[in-house]
Amino acid sequence: MIDVLLTILVFFMMITSAQVLKVDKQIVLPVAPNAVKKDNTRSEAIINVRWNPKTKKAEYVLDEKSYAKAGMLVTPLSSDRAAGEKKITLGANPKFRAVIRGDREAPAIFISEAMNSCGAAGISDISFSAVNKQ
Repeated sequence: MIDVLLTILVFFMMITSAQVLKVDKQIVLPVAPNAVKKDNTRSEAIINVRWNPKTKKAEYVLDEKSYAKAGMLVTPLSSDRAAGEKKITLGANPKFRAVIRGDREAPAIFISEAMNSCGAAGISDISFSAVNKQ
């Protein structure tokens, strides 16, 4: 019984570590008081939109790779979607989704460009990350 519990513990620690690696600590998320915790059972791609106030440009990060323009995300998002849809079973949430984590200082046009790249990659289910308190 203890062996099973230790195996489950290691499994959950590995999954949590993989999700934490996709979170960019440089991004300050916007505050949404009614934000709710996301469903972690789905296959997803996480797009970080970093804002550089010195250059007044956004940088897009997907799978630890940095892209200068949102249009460059289409090919890797398409391959992520294809791989993610193979993992999806006939559960309650069968669609692959993209989660956009945009810096609160980034103008909306850069977030919109990330959304357009998701659409061009065939991803219609898009979520946004926010925090519910400062």
